[in-house]
Amino acid sequence: MEDFIREYMTMLKVERNLARNSLESYHRDLNQYHFFLNSNLKIKSIRNVTLGHIRSYIRHLSDKSMAANSVKRAISTIRTYHNFLLAEGRMKDNPAQLLDTPKVPQKLPNILSIEEIDTILNIIPNDKPMALRDLAIFEMMYSCGLRVTELCDIKTTDILWDSEMIRVNGKGEKQRFVPIGPIARENLKNYLNHKRPSLADKNHNSVELFLSQNGRKLTRMMIWVLLKKWTEAADLQKKVSPHTLRHSFATHLLEGGADLRSVQEMLGHADISTTQVYTHLDKEYLKEVHRTFHPRFD
Repeated sequence: MEDFIREYMTMLKVERNLARNSLESYHRDLNQYHFFLNSNLKIKSIRNVTLGHIRSYIRHLSDKSMAANSVKRAISTIRTYHNFLLAEGRMKDNPAQLLDTPKVPQKLPNILSIEEIDTILNIIPNDKPMALRDLAIFEMMYSCGLRVTELCDIKTTDILWDSEMIRVNGKGEKQRFVPIGPIARENLKNYLNHKRPSLADKNHNSVELFLSQNGRKLTRMMIWVLLKKWTEAADLQKKVSPHTLRHSFATHLLEGGADLRSVQEMLGHADISTTQVYTHLDKEYLKEVHRTFHPRFD
């Protein structure tokens, strides 16, 4: 059955051009699925899998208290995997076709207020070399709404100074251009002029914009650690992740009057329905709009 997984992963990589993280999630889901079939149900051939077997696996995931979103993703993976096997003539039918997908309640993204964003950014000193890098990182993440992997992958040549834009390689290697604001540009220049050269001297092969102390490309985990450090320094009693800055970027743009299509383009969302989750507004703002514009409040 391992050969079937390998064939499916090759198809995803070549035909669907999925991002590395997405491919890893698919591979992990399928390995766990096959392991359960082999170990728990003693099924040695994928051709013998029935809808009942798949439902047993889904119950197994639920019994492990797996999040509803993760179960939903696993079902989607299994369904498309069996569709692939059917199309390739490896199976006579798709036993997952009639599998029910659990409804997942929409969860509003965690965001920070403009004041909370300022609190974090203002606590980072602009007169210490490594802090210059950190300030440039988080100003750019908030200014441009970047995913953490996108930030780590940005190269010095991706900063388009004349057009005041950055070139971003998003999910599935889809390229987009995002404006970068004046404050973020100023902090980026400070980092490039006063800290990056000394970091780059430690590793002349590094082309990425943001470098670690040994001159290498920053990892996702490093960004998490840095943000946690400065959030705690700001004494912000809130759970903050790099994606929180992206959520806040989108929410603040929409609350300021930006149109949904432009925000979708800047975020790099393939489907505008993904962007629509950011149209949530707090109750006080809604009440203020109602008070201001409803004729019965004259």
